[in-house]
Amino acid sequence: MVQAAPQQVAEDKFVFDLPDYENINHVVVFMLGTLPFPEGMGGSVYFCYPDQSGMAVWQLLGFVTNEKPSAIFKISGLKSGKGSQHPFGAMNLPQTPTVAQIGISVELLESLAQQTPVANAAVSSVDSFTEFTQKMLDNFYNFASSFAVTQAQMTPNPSEAFIPASVVLKWYENFQRRLTQNPLFWKT
Repeated sequence: MVQAAPQQVAEDKFVFDLPDYENINHVVVFMLGTLPFPEGMGGSVYFCYPDQSGMAVWQLLGFVTNEKPSAIFKISGLKSGKGSQHPFGAMNLPQTPTVAQIGISVELLESLAQQTPVANAAVSSVDSFTEFTQKMLDNFYNFASSFAVTQAQMTPNPSEAFIPASVVLKWYENFQRRLTQNPLFWKT
């Protein structure tokens, strides 16, 4: 659900609650267009979740600016990682075991450029179907190749058909090429 009313926890810091965060895979952070950041400023985006002991773990996801007013972050893999340095440390924010938070810290653009977000928060530019198909192709090719034998190693068996490895490789390369050109080619 879209949340447009953050809690202001300091002059330059805001948090949004994420109830039932364990069932959320991605978070979209965007500016509404009604109030831009001050000139030369942007917002660092942090994800906070309670660890097993209930302590807040903050991780830097990335940032938004007037020039880049939206971002998508993958949080599903972050729920067990280590925290990072963050500007919310001295604040006593209420934390419950089933609620995570997205924190926005308004900062200078120069400092945003020097920050390093947690590695696996970035969303893949490849959609999940294409990624699945690529992994399936790789798996099939590796599986089929593991049975490759030379012609000298073959035992004749009239009830079994053999496919040359070069044919499988050619199919694999053609399928990858077509998938790269048009991920939905298989629908036609």
